[in-house]
Amino acid sequence: MTLKSSKEVEKNRYELVIEFDAETFMAAVDKVFKRESKKITLPGFRKGKAPKRLIEKEYGEGVFYEDAIKDLYPQAVADAAKEAGIKLVRDAIDLDVEKADKTGLILNVKVTVEPEVNIQNYKGIEYTPVSLEVTDEDINKEIDSVRNRNSRLVTVEDRPAENGDITVIDFKGLLDGVPFDGGTSENYSLTLGSGAFIPGFEDQVVGHSTGEEFTIDVTFPEDYQAEELKGKAVQFEIKLHEIKKRELPEFDDEFVKDVSEVDTVDEYKAQVKADLEEKRKEEADGKKENDIAEKLIELLEADVPEAMVRNQCDAMIDEFAMNIRAQGIDLDTYFKYTGLTEDKLRETYHDRAEGQVKLRLALRKIAKLENMKASEEDIENKYNEMAEKYNVEVDRIKNVISPDDIAGDIESERAMNFVKENAVEKAAE
Repeated sequence: MTLKSSKEVEKNRYELVIEFDAETFMAAVDKVFKRESKKITLPGFRKGKAPKRLIEKEYGEGVFYEDAIKDLYPQAVADAAKEAGIKLVRDAIDLDVEKADKTGLILNVKVTVEPEVNIQNYKGIEYTPVSLEVTDEDINKEIDSVRNRNSRLVTVEDRPAENGDITVIDFKGLLDGVPFDGGTSENYSLTLGSGAFIPGFEDQVVGHSTGEEFTIDVTFPEDYQAEELKGKAVQFEIKLHEIKKRELPEFDDEFVKDVSEVDTVDEYKAQVKADLEEKRKEEADGKKENDIAEKLIELLEADVPEAMVRNQCDAMIDEFAMNIRAQGIDLDTYFKYTGLTEDKLRETYHDRAEGQVKLRLALRKIAKLENMKASEEDIENKYNEMAEKYNVEVDRIKNVISPDDIAGDIESERAMNFVKENAVEKAAE
């Protein structure tokens, strides 16, 4: 492979002319013939046994050229880009074949490249600190949460329903006296005060007792998802079957022994405090990193190609699809039931994807400015770490993620740590 020429044809867009000599191109053609001829049958020959010259005579001299070009060009484009000193944006390549015959192959390839990047003033970025103090109120709130998770439901028979109670109800929604779709249910468990139903519904169940049948009047919000119910006044016929409340366990040494590995209330409170302090530190570090990331995006000077944002959107959609598949739902089914489309999802992700691309460019530029280049040993250690984390063979990771991507991640992480270490707390106003 020879890179005949490389030139910028527009912003972040390069044209590469790549040439293969006859020997290289014909070797690729022969390789395709050996692979594909097994599928071809000609009269007088068993399947897969027809000579190459007769197949070419029957289907044309270039019958194997297209597949040979597909085999050759990805690595050739990567090598040519490296020689030209440009960094390609994946999936943003336009290929034109200038010549393909027994004398050789010439490809004209237009590629999108990562932009020139500049960033200054990344040392001394200000961030808003978060208080790490854990109060007695915080500790008691966490303890109440644990007690609530370990509570039991008991039936209430001696009073009307109150906020916080769990009621079991039948309801039928009527619009102008006619039941509407989705407005009817039986034996529905509704926690009063949860805000699960439209405003006014739960408030009007409060005060009623087990066995009562009654009607309430509510109005659907103007922004309600069902077009036919937006802003409409409706009635609900309700029958209250049961009222339940949560009975919390006593907070004593016996409870502590049941829910933890300590024996006393005082020990448990100390443990809760330590856990909350650790959580606050993590939250504070996350807030600091987010503040810094936003500032780095502002400081970045670069004309980011839309192809980079599109690729990041693709990655985010793939991750989203993987997450919902884990819940037993494929993406097409999700779109069907939510009314979303891939275009709408892409639009939702666009700004966040653009921010992630800009942050990555900023961090890699800082890593370069601060000489944070990842060594081969660093890259190999990262591969081993990932293999151990995901319990797969190292070679499988290497087949999926390139050394350049691994190096970029290592360098970005170092750059972020460097910027965080050099950041300063914003003075209180």
